[in-house]
Amino acid sequence: MTRLTTTRLGADGPQVGLQGLGCMGMTFAYGPTDTDEARATLERALELGVTLYDTADVYGAGDNERFLAPFLRAHRDEIVLATKFALSIDPDDPTNRSINNDPSYIRSSVDASLQRLGIDTIDLYYMHRRAPGAPIEETVGAMAELVQAGKVKHLGLSEVTGQELRTAHAVHPIAAVQSEWSLFSRDIERGVVPTAAELGVALVPYSPLGRGFLTGSFVSADKELTADDFRRELPRFTGTNATANASLLTPIRTVAAAHDATLGQVALAWVHQQADIHGLSVIPIPGTRSRSRVEENTAAIRISLSDEELSLLDTLAAQVSGERYADMTFTSAGRE
Repeated sequence: MTRLTTTRLGADGPQVGLQGLGCMGMTFAYGPTDTDEARATLERALELGVTLYDTADVYGAGDNERFLAPFLRAHRDEIVLATKFALSIDPDDPTNRSINNDPSYIRSSVDASLQRLGIDTIDLYYMHRRAPGAPIEETVGAMAELVQAGKVKHLGLSEVTGQELRTAHAVHPIAAVQSEWSLFSRDIERGVVPTAAELGVALVPYSPLGRGFLTGSFVSADKELTADDFRRELPRFTGTNATANASLLTPIRTVAAAHDATLGQVALAWVHQQADIHGLSVIPIPGTRSRSRVEENTAAIRISLSDEELSLLDTLAAQVSGERYADMTFTSAGRE
Protein backbone atom coordinates (compact mmCIF):
# COMPACT_ATOMS: atom_id res chain seq x y z
CA MET A 1 0.00 0.00 0.00
CA THR A 2 1.27 3.49 -0.92
CA ARG A 3 2.60 5.52 2.00
CA LEU A 4 2.65 9.27 1.67
CA THR A 5 5.79 11.34 1.38
CA THR A 6 5.83 14.69 3.18
CA THR A 7 5.89 18.38 2.37
CA ARG A 8 6.21 21.52 4.47
CA LEU A 9 3.14 23.43 5.61
CA GLY A 10 4.28 26.94 4.73
CA ALA A 11 7.77 28.42 4.89
CA ASP A 12 8.28 27.69 8.60
CA GLY A 13 5.52 25.17 9.30
CA PRO A 14 5.68 21.48 10.16
CA GLN A 15 6.26 18.61 7.75
CA VAL A 16 2.97 16.88 6.94
CA GLY A 17 1.87 14.02 4.75
CA LEU A 18 1.34 15.03 1.14
CA GLN A 19 -2.39 14.47 1.64
CA GLY A 20 -4.48 15.37 4.68
CA LEU A 21 -7.90 14.25 5.86
CA GLY A 22 -11.03 16.37 6.03
CA CYS A 23 -12.98 15.14 9.05
CA MET A 24 -16.20 17.17 8.76
CA GLY A 25 -18.28 14.42 7.18
CA MET A 26 -17.46 11.97 9.95
CA THR A 27 -20.08 13.60 12.16
CA PHE A 28 -21.65 16.44 10.17
CA ALA A 29 -23.23 17.64 6.92
CA TYR A 30 -23.14 14.48 4.77
CA GLY A 31 -25.95 12.41 6.21
CA PRO A 32 -25.83 9.27 8.40
CA THR A 33 -22.43 8.02 9.52
CA ASP A 34 -20.93 4.89 11.06
CA THR A 35 -18.95 6.19 14.01
CA ASP A 36 -16.92 3.01 14.50
CA GLU A 37 -15.87 2.98 10.85
CA ALA A 38 -15.03 6.68 11.00
CA ARG A 39 -12.72 6.06 13.99
CA ALA A 40 -11.09 3.15 12.16
CA THR A 41 -10.60 5.46 9.17
CA LEU A 42 -8.68 7.95 11.30
CA GLU A 43 -6.32 5.18 12.40
CA ARG A 44 -5.89 3.80 8.89
CA ALA A 45 -5.13 7.23 7.51
CA LEU A 46 -2.34 7.68 10.03
CA GLU A 47 -0.87 4.29 9.09
CA LEU A 48 -0.76 5.49 5.48
CA GLY A 49 1.13 8.67 6.34
CA VAL A 50 -1.75 11.13 6.67
CA THR A 51 -0.75 13.53 9.45
CA LEU A 52 -2.83 16.70 8.79
CA TYR A 53 -6.34 16.33 10.21
CA ASP A 54 -8.85 19.09 9.54
CA THR A 55 -11.90 20.11 11.57
CA ALA A 56 -13.72 23.30 12.69
CA ASP A 57 -15.73 24.49 15.65
CA VAL A 58 -18.80 24.93 13.46
CA TYR A 59 -18.98 21.28 12.40
CA GLY A 60 -21.89 20.07 14.49
CA ALA A 61 -21.46 22.94 16.95
CA GLY A 62 -18.24 21.44 18.30
CA ASP A 63 -19.23 17.78 17.96
CA ASN A 64 -16.59 17.11 15.30
CA GLU A 65 -13.83 18.42 17.56
CA ARG A 66 -15.14 16.26 20.41
CA PHE A 67 -15.21 13.24 18.09
CA LEU A 68 -11.56 13.75 17.15
CA ALA A 69 -10.34 14.34 20.71
CA PRO A 70 -9.62 10.71 21.75
CA PHE A 71 -7.75 9.96 18.52
CA LEU A 72 -5.84 13.20 18.76
CA ARG A 73 -4.75 12.64 22.34
CA ALA A 74 -3.68 9.06 21.57
CA HIS A 75 -1.41 10.20 18.73
CA ARG A 76 -0.57 13.78 19.73
CA ASP A 77 3.08 13.69 18.65
CA GLU A 78 2.24 12.26 15.22
CA ILE A 79 -0.60 14.58 14.20
CA VAL A 80 -0.90 18.15 12.95
CA LEU A 81 -4.38 19.26 14.00
CA ALA A 82 -6.11 22.08 12.16
CA THR A 83 -9.32 23.71 13.34
CA LYS A 84 -11.13 26.96 12.59
CA PHE A 85 -13.18 29.81 14.03
CA ALA A 86 -15.50 32.53 12.67
CA LEU A 87 -18.43 30.68 11.13
CA SER A 88 -21.73 29.90 12.88
CA ILE A 89 -24.74 28.01 11.52
CA ASP A 90 -28.28 28.30 12.84
CA PRO A 91 -29.26 24.72 13.86
CA ASP A 92 -32.89 25.46 13.00
CA ASP A 93 -32.00 26.87 9.58
CA PRO A 94 -28.71 25.58 8.10
CA THR A 95 -28.90 28.18 5.31
CA ASN A 96 -28.65 30.96 7.94
CA ARG A 97 -24.95 31.56 8.56
CA SER A 98 -23.07 34.31 10.35
CA ILE A 99 -19.40 35.29 10.53
CA ASN A 100 -17.58 36.86 13.46
CA ASN A 101 -13.95 38.02 13.31
CA ASP A 102 -13.98 40.16 16.47
CA PRO A 103 -10.85 39.71 18.65
CA SER A 104 -12.92 38.91 21.75
CA TYR A 105 -14.78 36.21 19.81
CA ILE A 106 -11.50 34.74 18.56
CA ARG A 107 -10.13 34.51 22.10
CA SER A 108 -13.23 32.75 23.39
CA SER A 109 -13.37 30.46 20.33
CA VAL A 110 -9.82 29.16 20.72
CA ASP A 111 -10.37 28.39 24.40
CA ALA A 112 -13.56 26.49 23.58
CA SER A 113 -11.84 24.48 20.84
CA LEU A 114 -8.90 23.62 23.09
CA GLN A 115 -11.29 22.37 25.74
CA ARG A 116 -13.29 20.22 23.30
CA LEU A 117 -10.14 18.79 21.75
CA GLY A 118 -8.54 18.14 25.12
CA ILE A 119 -5.17 19.62 24.14
CA ASP A 120 -3.02 22.60 25.14
CA THR A 121 -2.05 23.89 21.70
CA ILE A 122 -3.68 23.91 18.25
CA ASP A 123 -1.15 23.23 15.49
CA LEU A 124 -2.89 25.24 12.74
CA TYR A 125 -5.68 27.72 13.49
CA TYR A 126 -7.70 29.06 10.57
CA MET A 127 -9.99 32.02 10.15
CA HIS A 128 -12.80 30.03 8.54
CA ARG A 129 -14.39 32.96 6.70
CA ARG A 130 -13.85 36.71 6.59
CA ALA A 131 -16.55 38.94 8.04
CA PRO A 132 -17.56 41.75 5.66
CA GLY A 133 -15.90 44.97 6.71
CA ALA A 134 -13.70 43.44 9.40
CA PRO A 135 -10.10 44.70 9.02
CA ILE A 136 -8.05 41.60 8.33
CA GLU A 137 -5.05 43.22 10.03
CA GLU A 138 -7.06 43.33 13.27
CA THR A 139 -8.23 39.73 12.90
CA VAL A 140 -4.74 38.38 12.20
CA GLY A 141 -3.32 40.56 14.96
CA ALA A 142 -5.66 38.85 17.43
CA MET A 143 -4.69 35.45 16.02
CA ALA A 144 -1.01 36.34 16.40
CA GLU A 145 -1.62 36.99 20.11
CA LEU A 146 -2.75 33.36 20.40
CA VAL A 147 0.62 32.25 19.02
CA GLN A 148 2.41 34.44 21.56
CA ALA A 149 0.25 32.94 24.31
CA GLY A 150 1.19 29.41 23.25
CA LYS A 151 -2.38 28.41 22.39
CA VAL A 152 -1.69 28.17 18.65
CA LYS A 153 1.46 27.24 16.71
CA HIS A 154 0.67 28.36 13.15
CA LEU A 155 -1.96 30.54 11.47
CA GLY A 156 -4.13 29.83 8.46
CA LEU A 157 -6.83 31.59 6.47
CA SER A 158 -9.73 30.13 4.51
CA GLU A 159 -11.40 31.61 1.43
CA VAL A 160 -9.38 34.83 1.32
CA THR A 161 -8.37 36.77 -1.77
CA GLY A 162 -4.80 37.17 -2.90
CA GLN A 163 -4.68 40.75 -1.58
CA GLU A 164 -6.20 39.72 1.76
CA LEU A 165 -3.54 37.04 2.08
CA ARG A 166 -0.78 39.55 1.32
CA THR A 167 -2.12 42.01 3.91
CA ALA A 168 -2.50 39.28 6.54
CA HIS A 169 0.96 37.83 5.91
CA ALA A 170 2.51 41.24 6.57
CA VAL A 171 1.01 41.17 10.09
CA HIS A 172 2.03 37.59 10.93
CA PRO A 173 3.33 34.70 8.80
CA ILE A 174 0.50 32.62 7.35
CA ALA A 175 1.32 28.93 7.03
CA ALA A 176 -1.62 27.84 4.89
CA VAL A 177 -4.60 29.03 2.91
CA GLN A 178 -7.53 26.69 2.64
CA SER A 179 -9.90 27.07 -0.31
CA GLU A 180 -11.93 24.87 -2.60
CA TRP A 181 -9.74 23.68 -5.49
CA SER A 182 -10.57 20.86 -7.86
CA LEU A 183 -11.14 20.02 -11.50
CA PHE A 184 -14.51 21.77 -11.15
CA SER A 185 -13.43 24.74 -8.95
CA ARG A 186 -10.45 26.79 -10.09
CA ASP A 187 -11.31 30.41 -9.29
CA ILE A 188 -8.46 30.64 -6.74
CA GLU A 189 -5.89 30.36 -9.52
CA ARG A 190 -6.56 33.97 -10.49
CA GLY A 191 -5.15 35.61 -7.37
CA VAL A 192 -4.81 33.35 -4.34
CA VAL A 193 -2.53 30.68 -5.80
CA PRO A 194 0.11 33.01 -7.31
CA THR A 195 0.17 35.09 -4.13
CA ALA A 196 0.57 31.99 -1.94
CA ALA A 197 3.40 30.78 -4.19
CA GLU A 198 5.15 34.13 -3.95
CA LEU A 199 4.86 34.29 -0.15
CA GLY A 200 5.73 30.64 0.53
CA VAL A 201 2.27 29.83 1.88
CA ALA A 202 0.93 26.29 1.49
CA LEU A 203 -2.38 25.68 -0.28
CA VAL A 204 -4.78 23.25 1.41
CA PRO A 205 -7.56 22.42 -1.07
CA TYR A 206 -10.82 21.35 0.49
CA SER A 207 -13.40 19.40 -1.53
CA PRO A 208 -10.74 18.26 -4.06
CA LEU A 209 -13.21 15.52 -5.07
CA GLY A 210 -16.00 18.01 -5.68
CA ARG A 211 -17.79 16.84 -2.51
CA GLY A 212 -17.92 13.35 -3.99
CA PHE A 213 -19.39 14.38 -7.34
CA LEU A 214 -16.06 13.88 -9.13
CA THR A 215 -15.97 10.26 -7.95
CA GLY A 216 -19.26 9.50 -9.70
CA SER A 217 -20.81 8.43 -6.38
CA PHE A 218 -23.94 10.49 -7.05
CA VAL A 219 -25.42 12.53 -9.88
CA SER A 220 -28.36 14.45 -8.45
CA ALA A 221 -28.11 15.49 -4.80
CA ASP A 222 -31.80 16.28 -4.42
CA LYS A 223 -32.82 12.87 -5.75
CA GLU A 224 -30.12 10.59 -4.36
CA LEU A 225 -28.91 12.05 -1.04
CA THR A 226 -30.67 12.12 2.31
CA ALA A 227 -32.62 15.17 3.44
CA ASP A 228 -29.92 16.14 5.98
CA ASP A 229 -27.12 16.11 3.40
CA PHE A 230 -25.56 19.56 2.94
CA ARG A 231 -24.91 18.95 -0.76
CA ARG A 232 -28.62 19.33 -1.52
CA GLU A 233 -28.12 23.09 -0.93
CA LEU A 234 -25.33 23.47 -3.51
CA PRO A 235 -26.45 24.68 -6.96
CA ARG A 236 -24.12 22.59 -9.11
CA PHE A 237 -25.35 19.28 -7.65
CA THR A 238 -29.09 19.68 -8.22
CA GLY A 239 -31.55 19.93 -11.11
CA THR A 240 -30.35 20.62 -14.63
CA ASN A 241 -26.95 21.74 -13.33
CA ALA A 242 -26.28 18.27 -11.94
CA THR A 243 -27.29 16.62 -15.20
CA ALA A 244 -25.02 18.90 -17.22
CA ASN A 245 -22.10 18.45 -14.84
CA ALA A 246 -22.41 14.67 -14.82
CA SER A 247 -21.58 14.68 -18.53
CA LEU A 248 -18.25 16.35 -17.71
CA LEU A 249 -17.07 13.21 -15.95
CA THR A 250 -16.54 11.46 -19.31
CA PRO A 251 -13.00 12.81 -19.88
CA ILE A 252 -12.09 11.87 -16.30
CA ARG A 253 -13.28 8.32 -16.98
CA THR A 254 -11.10 8.20 -20.09
CA VAL A 255 -8.00 9.23 -18.13
CA ALA A 256 -8.87 6.88 -15.27
CA ALA A 257 -9.13 3.93 -17.62
CA ALA A 258 -5.68 4.68 -19.04
CA HIS A 259 -4.18 4.53 -15.53
CA ASP A 260 -6.31 1.66 -14.21
CA ALA A 261 -7.48 4.16 -11.60
CA THR A 262 -10.74 5.48 -10.18
CA LEU A 263 -12.27 8.84 -11.08
CA GLY A 264 -11.44 10.12 -7.62
CA GLN A 265 -7.79 9.14 -7.95
CA VAL A 266 -7.49 11.08 -11.20
CA ALA A 267 -9.16 14.12 -9.62
CA LEU A 268 -6.72 13.97 -6.70
CA ALA A 269 -3.72 13.37 -8.96
CA TRP A 270 -4.66 16.55 -10.84
CA VAL A 271 -4.73 18.53 -7.58
CA HIS A 272 -1.39 17.10 -6.44
CA GLN A 273 0.26 18.04 -9.75
CA GLN A 274 -0.76 21.66 -9.29
CA ALA A 275 2.08 21.89 -6.75
CA ASP A 276 4.68 21.62 -9.51
CA ILE A 277 2.63 23.60 -12.01
CA HIS A 278 2.22 26.59 -9.69
CA GLY A 279 5.33 26.22 -7.55
CA LEU A 280 3.96 25.81 -4.02
CA SER A 281 3.12 23.15 -1.45
CA VAL A 282 -0.33 21.65 -2.03
CA ILE A 283 -1.89 19.39 0.61
CA PRO A 284 -5.44 18.41 -0.38
CA ILE A 285 -7.76 17.24 2.39
CA PRO A 286 -10.31 14.88 0.80
CA GLY A 287 -12.98 13.94 3.31
CA THR A 288 -13.97 10.35 3.88
CA ARG A 289 -15.28 8.17 6.67
CA SER A 290 -14.29 4.81 5.21
CA ARG A 291 -10.98 2.94 5.35
CA SER A 292 -11.26 1.74 1.75
CA ARG A 293 -11.69 5.30 0.51
CA VAL A 294 -8.71 6.67 2.42
CA GLU A 295 -6.61 3.86 0.94
CA GLU A 296 -7.90 4.75 -2.52
CA ASN A 297 -7.29 8.47 -2.00
CA THR A 298 -3.73 8.18 -0.73
CA ALA A 299 -2.85 5.85 -3.61
CA ALA A 300 -3.55 8.74 -5.99
CA ILE A 301 -0.04 10.07 -5.40
CA ARG A 302 1.35 7.28 -7.60
CA ILE A 303 -0.46 8.67 -10.67
CA SER A 304 1.35 11.10 -12.95
CA LEU A 305 -0.82 12.73 -15.58
CA SER A 306 0.69 13.50 -18.97
CA ASP A 307 0.60 16.95 -20.55
CA GLU A 308 -2.08 15.70 -22.93
CA GLU A 309 -4.20 14.41 -20.05
CA LEU A 310 -3.78 17.64 -18.13
CA SER A 311 -4.87 19.60 -21.21
CA LEU A 312 -7.96 17.42 -21.55
CA LEU A 313 -8.91 17.87 -17.90
CA ASP A 314 -8.10 21.59 -17.80
CA THR A 315 -11.13 22.39 -19.97
CA LEU A 316 -13.67 21.07 -17.46
CA ALA A 317 -13.92 23.90 -14.91
CA ALA A 318 -15.01 26.45 -17.51
CA GLN A 319 -17.91 24.18 -18.49
CA VAL A 320 -19.32 23.60 -14.99
CA SER A 321 -22.93 24.68 -14.48
CA GLY A 322 -23.81 26.40 -11.20
CA GLU A 323 -21.77 28.08 -8.48
CA ARG A 324 -20.07 26.12 -5.71
CA TYR A 325 -22.28 27.86 -3.10
CA ALA A 326 -25.67 29.50 -3.37
CA ASP A 327 -24.13 32.61 -1.76
CA MET A 328 -20.65 33.20 -3.10
CA THR A 329 -20.08 36.36 -1.02
CA PHE A 330 -18.62 34.09 1.67
CA THR A 331 -15.84 32.99 -0.71
CA SER A 332 -12.70 34.58 -2.08
CA ALA A 333 -14.21 34.47 -5.58
CA GLY A 334 -17.05 36.68 -4.35
CA ARG A 335 -14.54 39.40 -3.44
CA GLU A 336 -11.78 39.08 -6.08
